[in-house]
Amino acid sequence: MDDIRVNELKERMAKGESLHIVDVREDWEHEEANIEGSTLIPLGDLPTRLSELDNLKGEEVIVHCKSGGRSGRAKQYMTGQGFSKVRNLLGGMDEFSQS
Repeated sequence: MDDIRVNELKERMAKGESLHIVDVREDWEHEEANIEGSTLIPLGDLPTRLSELDNLKGEEVIVHCKSGGRSGRAKQYMTGQGFSKVRNLLGGMDEFSQS
């Protein structure tokens, strides 16, 4: 599935869409700034905590990190585990915070 840009995510949030957003940064990064309603599962914990997201296997899931690298790896891993609609937030929190 195609990745998502910050402007599209913000437009959908403004419309009040119900979104499944997973933050794969570390706890301290999430505490500094986060996307309201996101679920924090650090990338290193993803293999052991992926079952927490099993109910979303057929749903769109947006993953993000600081700039897009870790979330790109999360997308690849999740897709390999049967998640069919994973989208990486391009630019991550860096871009989200600036726009």
